[in-house]
Amino acid sequence: MAGGSGTRMKSDRPKQFIEICGKAVLQYTMERFVVAVSDLKIVTVLPEDSVGFWKEYCLAHNLVYPQTIVSGGITRFHSVKRGLEKVPDNVSVAVHDGVRPFVSAELVRHLYAETESCDGVIPVIPCVDTVKILKKCPDGSGLVPDGNESADRDRLYFAQTPQIFRSELLKEAYSMAYRPEYTDDASVAEHYGMQLKYMEGERYNLKLTSPDDMAIAAALLGK
Repeated sequence: MAGGSGTRMKSDRPKQFIEICGKAVLQYTMERFVVAVSDLKIVTVLPEDSVGFWKEYCLAHNLVYPQTIVSGGITRFHSVKRGLEKVPDNVSVAVHDGVRPFVSAELVRHLYAETESCDGVIPVIPCVDTVKILKKCPDGSGLVPDGNESADRDRLYFAQTPQIFRSELLKEAYSMAYRPEYTDDASVAEHYGMQLKYMEGERYNLKLTSPDDMAIAAALLGK
């Protein structure tokens, strides 16, 4: 999934195409999966106006990975749905953020293996920070507590990708109408009634969304 515009990155280029140490973020991400899965077939979902750029980039950098390029939709939900149209039934499909270039091959292989015993597998990491439940002040002056409840950190986890499913089941789930609360594939699958397994992810499986994230990525990739 690389269909975003990356407005929070404050760059003239979508974040998935920003180069770090000579490679685009999306190339690093693809390479992790190519190493992990021998018979991998990639469906790359891009902004419609970036398809030509990516094709030229792949030619210039000799990216010969087998991939099908698809133009994204108006939301992530619609983009995933378009990508799934190119995925056959009876396979395991991993939906991954193109701007998570640090996922390990070991985690990818482990998640794929786990789909043999359930409908889908979701990597998560525990929340280690104190979580405050707040709301914006009506006058826009700041934030105030939203009720008297407090978040139980021991029950909170951050969802990551790749989220891996049996393809025919995920396509059925994406036949439902769009809802704003569908922020990842697990939320769609759960609403459809799929039985999911949650497993420990990786702390360094970062999603690059801001200039600060890119600085961290450059430091890690430089090593």
